[in-house]
Amino acid sequence: MSDEASTPAYLNIDRENAPGVVVGRKSREAVAARDKQAWLDNFADDGIVEDPVGPSMFDEQGVGHRGRQALSEFWDKTIGTTEKLDFVFDDEIICGNEVAYVGKIVTHIAGHISEAHGVFTYRADANGKLSALRAFWEVEKTMQTLRPA
Repeated sequence: MSDEASTPAYLNIDRENAPGVVVGRKSREAVAARDKQAWLDNFADDGIVEDPVGPSMFDEQGVGHRGRQALSEFWDKTIGTTEKLDFVFDDEIICGNEVAYVGKIVTHIAGHISEAHGVFTYRADANGKLSALRAFWEVEKTMQTLRPA
């Protein structure tokens, strides 16, 4: 048995093809392409978005957006209202079927820019679908970055 074959996966992470990395990349590519259907198709049937985690103007109860209809509505009131979103990640932490990125999402909307600094996580299910997208960022701090483009 070779050393590589006997090395556990958590000590030999495939950083390009780890399940969380793949579903996260597909999600961001769909956003960049402004392709709502591709973004929705990347999700598991019971997939959830919590962006941001907890109560916000997008989710007053703070329970997230679960299932195809809720995810479609989330796109329409968030991603769909933007001109562009830039994902600027400084660090990537892969654990099993999940990945966490530390960095910021830069939102371009109505001639303005804001920056949401935080931690952004993607979890893949056993079928390679996005089961959870969670974004830890503070609304108030993000609003303070709002400026003309």
